[in-house]
Amino acid sequence: MEELTATHFLLLSAALFIIGMMGVLTRRNVIVIFMSVELMINGVNVALIGFAWEQNSMVGQSFALFVIAVAAAESIVGLGIIMALQRRIDTIDVADVRQLRE
Repeated sequence: MEELTATHFLLLSAALFIIGMMGVLTRRNVIVIFMSVELMINGVNVALIGFAWEQNSMVGQSFALFVIAVAAAESIVGLGIIMALQRRIDTIDVADVRQLRE
């Protein structure tokens, strides 16, 4: 079995990011879109850790921990907004939320 390289990590990262991007672009439910954004963030974390593995450094892990902390704060704010939308208009469908602009 061959050794893991940065290419393996980047392929996994690209797959996670593309799956998340397709979820954001094709779904209408705000919660599913929110989960897809989190999947994209995790794809970036895999790339950071892959680069750190290749260079035998801890910088990538440090950045990944920072990204995880920012994603945790983002999820708290995002879920709060989703709950407020649910209470205000009784739906979390993107098409209905767009009607608030008009």
